[in-house]
Amino acid sequence: MDLKVLLYKVEDNIATITLNRPKRMNAWTGRMHTEYRWALLQAEQDGEVRAIIVTGSGAGFCVGADAKALQGHVEKGGYDPGTPDPLALPGFGVRPEFDASFSYHFGLTKPVVAMINGPAAGVGLVLACYADIRFAVPGVKLTTAHGKLNLPAEYGLSWLLPRLIGLTRANDLLLSSRKFSSDEALELGLINRLIDPDMLIQETRAYVLDMIHENSPTSLKMTKKQIYHDQHRDVAAAVTESERLLSEMTQMKDYGEGVAAFLEKRKPQWMGE
Repeated sequence: MDLKVLLYKVEDNIATITLNRPKRMNAWTGRMHTEYRWALLQAEQDGEVRAIIVTGSGAGFCVGADAKALQGHVEKGGYDPGTPDPLALPGFGVRPEFDASFSYHFGLTKPVVAMINGPAAGVGLVLACYADIRFAVPGVKLTTAHGKLNLPAEYGLSWLLPRLIGLTRANDLLLSSRKFSSDEALELGLINRLIDPDMLIQETRAYVLDMIHENSPTSLKMTKKQIYHDQHRDVAAAVTESERLLSEMTQMKDYGEGVAAFLEKRKPQWMGE
């Protein structure tokens, strides 16, 4: 695909997806949604990629839907996603519950880290919330935004946000559509870590590199699968699945390598099998 509003790079087993409309604070468009899904699919299918970082170019992460797109909905008399058919289907086919816009993140096998370098509003906040881990710079503004535009809570955020920070706190952000800072988001548990702007890229990449080097590829894949599947089943089913995986994964070469590296006090050399 000819990328026009996105940058995609793979380095050190990390795929970095950068929303690239800096003059518009990376405002979301149908074209961006199309390219984003394509990029996620490339990362998911690339055997060299172990993790994914999502960020924005310039001074913004993603300030939500582009103003021209919002005006276009008014002129057309209703919502137009502005995306072609068919779209790429990253994460689809894992569970029916995941086969929808943005919830497809839960079907991906590789960890996704949102590197929030600037404001995130509306669909931009949605994008960040569907990441597995979120790092941000201090003092940036965040908002659900939808209420001020006569819109519903977008893309399942009414399901996701209560699970991330609890119902009472989620109700505040969803019903008020108020602006809040990344500092408050850290207190709410929505952000994992605040990082100085000058160190954001370095520290985020260091975290991701440590994660993919210290943990086996299969363990990361299966743990992510367990996390999101367990949101849709009972605790007994989760225990049963974990026991099945325990029996299966202790027969793998990487289990033997992990034990050997632990006993020999060295870095593991994962084989992915």
